[in-house]
Amino acid sequence: MKLRAAIASIVLLVSVAACGGAEQGPVTLRMTTWSANEAHVRLFNQIAADYIKAHPDVTIKFDALPVDTYTTTLTTQIAGGNAPDLAWILEGSAPDFVSSGALAPVDDAIENPSELAPSATALWKQDGKLIAYPFSTSPFGVFVNTDLLTQAGQKLPTGADWTWDNAIAVAAATAAKTGKQGLVPRDFDYKDWTNLAPIFDGWGAQAWSDDGKTCGFDQQPMIDAMTFIHQAIFTRKAIPGPGVAADFFAGESAMTITQISRASLLKDGKFTWALVPLPAGPKGTYSVIGQGGVGVLKQGKHVDAAKDFLKFFTGDANSAKLAQFFPPPRTPQLTADTLARSNPLLSKEQLQSVVIDGIANGVVKPSHANNAQISQAVRAALDPLWTADAEVPAVLKGVCTAIQPVLAK
Repeated sequence: MKLRAAIASIVLLVSVAACGGAEQGPVTLRMTTWSANEAHVRLFNQIAADYIKAHPDVTIKFDALPVDTYTTTLTTQIAGGNAPDLAWILEGSAPDFVSSGALAPVDDAIENPSELAPSATALWKQDGKLIAYPFSTSPFGVFVNTDLLTQAGQKLPTGADWTWDNAIAVAAATAAKTGKQGLVPRDFDYKDWTNLAPIFDGWGAQAWSDDGKTCGFDQQPMIDAMTFIHQAIFTRKAIPGPGVAADFFAGESAMTITQISRASLLKDGKFTWALVPLPAGPKGTYSVIGQGGVGVLKQGKHVDAAKDFLKFFTGDANSAKLAQFFPPPRTPQLTADTLARSNPLLSKEQLQSVVIDGIANGVVKPSHANNAQISQAVRAALDPLWTADAEVPAVLKGVCTAIQPVLAK
């Protein structure tokens, strides 16, 4: 089912009376998230507890859904009349949700909206209205297990030497010497191809044109990038192949591509590590950003109460707390000194180079209307690529054959 069509059909059933009104009696708010990370859940619950102190008639529940099926599960809940009051929305499905009419505009539910960076809110606006709050605007970086590199006799390239070719060379050598894995694009697992964007953007590759109407998979930048990735997997043995699981945070790989929200998994100090920006690609230095927005569902039972909690959850004070995992869109908080207060595991230099500079110069991961349909088609068409003898240009041409009719609509 197309996500946008599914949501649109739901919206038609939502009466004006269901879109708000005075809240009376006890209220239970449910907010879906995709993270069951213990540290994230603890912080969410702390913020909710602070809110409840001033609103004793309110109960708040966070419903963590599996990230692989998050959007599908959320859409199913909405279609089944079990819509949450608030929902964490991933950047890939943002265009569908923003344009669907399923979310209540939240301009009146944001504290100090003038602080929000325009680049952070662009994906979440329609007709000048903020449809969801981008509480997480987080560039991707590379975490490195420096103990494994040392064990393998390798050094982390720095400065102008920190390139994709050198990164893969070090990852491959470390894997061969230690018996561990090399570089893991976290959450890719040969399913979510958008988690390869932190690599292929280094070649200037685009999944589709800026206007979203023309496929970019069969263009030379993507062919070059995917050829590099294919060789890194099957020839250089630097990236785990299909069916091979490796958790960097358990010490099972030399490097991983992910965001600072995962840094809390390193607090046990089992190995020494570094965090560095994405390596330079043929097009030079660059950054890729993942975003998460929080929206208020019109079909939720307590729209006004949900907006009130959203204002508290995303206000200046709690935004600073959330910055420990989720870089905020608030410009006064995007300084190394400010972020360092809530990110004790990361140095000011790491926060500046990966997060602050990344937000200033980065592009958001691929997103598109009809995202669920397009992403599934891309995933299926890319499946033949994940064999050692795959013909990369032919496979990528097949991707465009699969998705161009949808893009052109």
